[in-house]
Amino acid sequence: MFDTAHFRISVGPLLYYWSRRALTEFYARVAESAAHTVYLGEIVCSRRHEMKVDDWISLARDLASAGKEVVLSGQALIESEAELRALHRFTDSGEFLVEANDTAAAQAIAGRPFVIGPHVNVYSAPALDEFAQLGAMRWVPPLELPLDAIAAVNPPTRTPPLETEVFAFGRMPLAFSARCFTARHYGRNRDECEFRCLDHPDGLVLKTQEGEPFLTLNGLQTQSARVQCLIPWRDALLAANVRRLRLSPIAQHFERVIDAFDRAFNRGADAEATLAELIELGLPGAPADGYAHRHPGFEWSHV
Repeated sequence: MFDTAHFRISVGPLLYYWSRRALTEFYARVAESAAHTVYLGEIVCSRRHEMKVDDWISLARDLASAGKEVVLSGQALIESEAELRALHRFTDSGEFLVEANDTAAAQAIAGRPFVIGPHVNVYSAPALDEFAQLGAMRWVPPLELPLDAIAAVNPPTRTPPLETEVFAFGRMPLAFSARCFTARHYGRNRDECEFRCLDHPDGLVLKTQEGEPFLTLNGLQTQSARVQCLIPWRDALLAANVRRLRLSPIAQHFERVIDAFDRAFNRGADAEATLAELIELGLPGAPADGYAHRHPGFEWSHV
């Protein structure tokens, strides 16, 4: 029998560099979707200037007026005073929740509710307690934590309770660097990148010598080539005290992705059939779920 426990669906921050028009059209569709929460902001590279801080805040207000909970996401790798000032624009406004993807953001907003992003290394209950004391009310675990470890770090008995939001769909963000790998691919340095990320709306796939997709280059960020997809893991997510799912934006069919997760997790649709529909759409990479059950992240258990 279908367990009627409700999962809230979150749209994670856009990890890629899209044109302003593509981005605004994308969020117009998200506004009409079943997503409960939308994360906004540039977390990868401050050279991406299609949207500035004021633009993100204006978009946040539009989505909030459409009934969405909006969270402003801080940059994951802060390297300059300008980037720190942009972070403080988010944290000082007080209008929206902020996701801390760097410990500097957590310190900047201490004393007010905030979200711990997946790029902050929280691997134990005591570490999570420290952030909770600063004001964290939601936690997005690092991508490589298996579900049983997530349950141990944030058990349902925690007082006061703290929400867990799991990265349930999208290319997995693995690492950041001060160097831009996309620019390097084109023989450019970071400061003269010619904004080549715009040419790769789902990142630039790197293959092995045998021609197998291996990693994805996304400016300063390295991602998996495969796409994390936890549609078949509803019962295990419930057991791990997870009630929020983060879906990371992709360039095509993302509203269909949101609907697929909503149907499988909240409306009783058959998970395997819904998964087959999703794969048939044509994802940017093959599916994976290895990290969820203590296997290599690129593995896929539903073959």
